[in-house]
Formats: sequence, C-alpha cells, structure tokens
Amino acid sequence: MRTHLCGLLDEQHVGQQVSLAGWVLSRRDHGGVGFIDLRDRSGHVQVVVDPDRPESFAVADTLRHEYVIRVSGSVRARPEGTANAELKTGQIEVLAESIELLNRSEALPFQMDDSEIGEATRLKYRYLDLRRPRMQQTIRMRHRIIATLRRFLEERDFVEVETPVLTRSTPEGARDYLVPSRTHPGEFFALPQSPQLFKQLLMVSGFERYFQIARCFRDEDLRADRQPEFTQLDMEVSFMEENEFMLLAEGLIRDCFRKILDVDLPDPFPRLSYSEAMALYGTDRPDLRIDLELVELTELMKDTGFKVFSGPANDPSGRVAALCIPGGNMMSRAQIDQYTEFVKQYGASGLAYIKINDAPGERAGLQSPILKFLSDATLEQVIDRTCARKGDLVCFGAGKASVVNASLGALRQRVGQDLEMLEPGWRPLWVVDFPLVEWDETMRRWQSLHHPFTAPRPEHLGMLDNDPGQVRSQAYDLVLNGVELGGGSVRIHESALQQRIFNMLDIDDLEAREKFGFLLEGLKFGAPPHGGIAFGIDRLVAMICELESIRDVIAFPKTQKAFCMLTEAPNRIGPGQLRDLGLRLENPTGTGTAT
Repeated sequence: MRTHLCGLLDEQHVGQQVSLAGWVLSRRDHGGVGFIDLRDRSGHVQVVVDPDRPESFAVADTLRHEYVIRVSGSVRARPEGTANAELKTGQIEVLAESIELLNRSEALPFQMDDSEIGEATRLKYRYLDLRRPRMQQTIRMRHRIIATLRRFLEERDFVEVETPVLTRSTPEGARDYLVPSRTHPGEFFALPQSPQLFKQLLMVSGFERYFQIARCFRDEDLRADRQPEFTQLDMEVSFMEENEFMLLAEGLIRDCFRKILDVDLPDPFPRLSYSEAMALYGTDRPDLRIDLELVELTELMKDTGFKVFSGPANDPSGRVAALCIPGGNMMSRAQIDQYTEFVKQYGASGLAYIKINDAPGERAGLQSPILKFLSDATLEQVIDRTCARKGDLVCFGAGKASVVNASLGALRQRVGQDLEMLEPGWRPLWVVDFPLVEWDETMRRWQSLHHPFTAPRPEHLGMLDNDPGQVRSQAYDLVLNGVELGGGSVRIHESALQQRIFNMLDIDDLEAREKFGFLLEGLKFGAPPHGGIAFGIDRLVAMICELESIRDVIAFPKTQKAFCMLTEAPNRIGPGQLRDLGLRLENPTGTGTAT
C-alpha cells in the first residue's frame, strides 16, 4: 500500500516516485494550490496538490482532519524560501499524482496536537489520545526501554519465563483481585500481586537466571504512581551473593540510562543503611537532589524543661530532630502556618521553629514562640548542630520516631520543591539493611517488613528468638530521585530457617501450609541460595519521560478510582453468567454484593 514512511523522506529521495499512507494532519489552500500535511507513525510531510490534476484536487478539497488517505507522487525540493528548518522533512515535499480516500473521520472531541486536554476526555477517547505525537513518543519510548532491559539480561544468559495469571490467593500486603471459578463452584483464583512464589520455584527448578516483564494486580487505593494493573521487570538469580546481585541490578539500570538518555549514572551507586536513611532524611526513599538533612537532637533535649521536647526525648520510641532551611526566615507567618498544616497530615501535632534573624550566638538574634522554654546553652547547641546561619529557619519535630520521620521527611521534600532546591540530574541510591520485622500494635505480633521469605543477615540469626526487632534483613531498595524504582532481597532457601521465621511471625504449620504450601514443599528438594528484585516499569518510563503520572505511560490505564473510561469497566454481568459461576447479587438493583 505504501513504499515509504512520511517522516523519513528527505533530500536523498528527490526525484523518486513514492506511495504514502496516513492521516490528514491539516489541509490548506493557497492561491488555488492545495497543501496537505500527511502524518503516519514516523512523522509528517507536506503534500502539494496541483489544480492541473483535477481528480486529485477534487479529492483533496473534501479532506478533513484525520481522514485516512493514500497518496502517490514524486518527491521534489521545496521552492527557495519555503523550506522549514524545524521539520525533519522540511526541505522537501511530495507532488501528488493521485489521492485515494481510505476512510473518513467524524469531528474530533479534541485536537491532535499537544494542547492540554482533561484527563477524563483523554481516557474516554484513549485511541485518539494515543494518536497524538506526545503519546506516540511516550509509548515508543516505553518499548525502547523494555527492549534495552531485555537485551541486557539476554546477553547475561537470563531466560524469560511466563508465570500464571490465574493463581492462588496469598497474602502480599494488598487485597487480591479475585476471579470466580465456574468449574470449581465457590472457589476463586487470584490475579498475582507479583510472581514472587513462582520465581522462587523457578530457582528450585534449576533455571538459575530468570526474568519476566510481568503483569501484576493489586486492589489498593490509587495515586499518581499506582494502578490496579501494572508492569514490573521481575528478576531472580541463584548462586549469587547479595552484593554481587546488587552490582548486576544497578548495571542494568546504568546500561538503560546510558543507551536511552546518553546519561552516565554513578558507578557504583551509593548505599545507605535503612537506619541512616531514616536518621538523615526521615524516609527510606530520600531524594538526594535536595541538599538538606535532619539533625538528631534527642539526647540534647532529654534534660530540657520544655516537655514538648523532653517527653519524646525520654521515650524509647520517641525522637526529637531538626531541619535547617537556608534562607527560611524570609517566610511569612502564613507560609509557616501552611507548612504546619502540611506536617499535621503525617501525624505531627504542630511545627515548632526558630528564625535566625541575626548572626547566631545571641538570643536577641533569634525569633520563636518557644525561645522562652529553652536555655541559652540548649539554643547554642541547636544552632551549632544544625549549622544555622543568619537568614535560616530551623524547624523541629518531636514525638514518636515514626511520626517525626514521616513529617520532617515530607517537609524536607516539600520545602526542597517549593524553594527550588532540587539539583539537576539523576541521583540513584541503594537503601540496605532493612529491619526484618516490625511490631504491629493492633495485632500484637511481629510482621514482615517485606515478605516472610526475606532472608535475615547471617550474623543476626542469634537474635531471631530473643530480639527480633534488631534483626536486619538481606533486603535492598533502589531509589532514584526520591522514587522507589525497585526492591528485592536474598530469599530464605532452607526449610528449617523458614520455619523459624514463621514461628516468630506466629504463623503455625497449618496456616503456613494453607498459604504457602506449594513453595514450602519445593524448598525441601535442594533449593539453591537465591535472590531477586523487581523494578517498576511504569515508574521507570515515567521518570525517563519526565511525567508525573504513570497513567501517561500506560496505553490503556484506569482512573484514580480503578475505572476504565474507555470500556466502562468494571460493569455488571447478567444473571446467566452469575448462575454459571454459582453467584448471586444480594442487592441486584443497587450496589450489589456477590454471594
């Protein structure tokens, strides 16, 4: 149907006969001569329609935006003074000899340019949205990124293996999407939240190096970087120690950025322990582009008479910390009040602060509602430890360590963005040595920080029974510019150790067999040491394309309420289908509940 792509024509094609096919981007009539901008996946080219060819001219006169046509003609250089240096095909044009109308288009709900369009409209007409140049570039970039990741792994003897989409419901931190079974009435499949158990079984199977571009499903509250169905690069390797595997994984990301963006990331990536990350940044996914750190003041505040600080300082689970904001004393009271309301979202009761109005060292140069509660010696120590200078603002967090970390960590990020403190470039970071477990006050039991198959550090095995909260795991997260790009761990491959972990988590033999029986059975048959990681493909593509929402890098995404505007799914099903599945709706006229 065509011999060439529109966007690939240039001066070397001058004099050649070509056949093109695509969509009408625009049509113009200048002094009786018709001009058509014809677009396909490669770009667009100008087509000239001469009135000396009445049949073609007549067809061209009927064309509208997004009509589909086929053009045959000859390539010629544009007349002097009409070239377009900003267009790849701007030096040439195609003189049409024949035009064939392949299909018409109704009036469009929006233009095919890069103008801003409401997301609801974009998602309802996603097939048109995807036709726009920006979306075409994004989806093609996604393809390039995935192809680059695949090549890297294939060159290192990884094997791509698909794992089941209909599987057993297992606890992985979020609700499962369930699929009723017609052949097993009353029983359900679950869509996988990840291929975790199957990739471990592939290591038992002896594949040693596995990967998969895996579709995963989680029924959870959504946000800009979450979707009910998403894609991750899943990897698992046998006979490779933690450090060796981390170097392999960061090599994969480094190779991707070099080939896609021509950017050289650090070699090796810097590393921080979980405890260091929480102490310095209040989060386990810090954005290192912001040159601000939290300062520990807990010990300093233990003997102060200010109970707002001394109470948490003397609480084993409490913390007092500060964040020094350069130039922050220029903030108005209204701005500080806004930040106060902001930190309250993270559980903080308020935001204490000190403005440094003059050279630090004299109380008279400080401004704050809390000055009267702090001694000169304490103030001097605060100024010294935070390295505060004239014009700075020192903000304090005091309370449960988890609340202080969350509130000051979020404040650091917010202030860094508001004051334009983000340094350019890419700042990757490994966060390592996570706690193996955390205490759940509601359940009154230990819970896995990641999942119950994460291996503890060998040197911490002696603390499993008497001090599990101090046990560190062989887990690692890769953070890039404040976004968790991937996470993984060395897995438990010995049945006896796995049973010890289950005992610590109050998972008895019956519950373990019920939830993880097929994996536990597999570990008994010579399971090798193994570990892995999963990278969020959607997040990676969004970051590389500098887009805030992963919905913009997924061809057919759901809304923030997990609804498909295009297909209007989920939708009700008829009584016949329900009957086949052994289900009925308790309230068939309202919001039904299946039983």
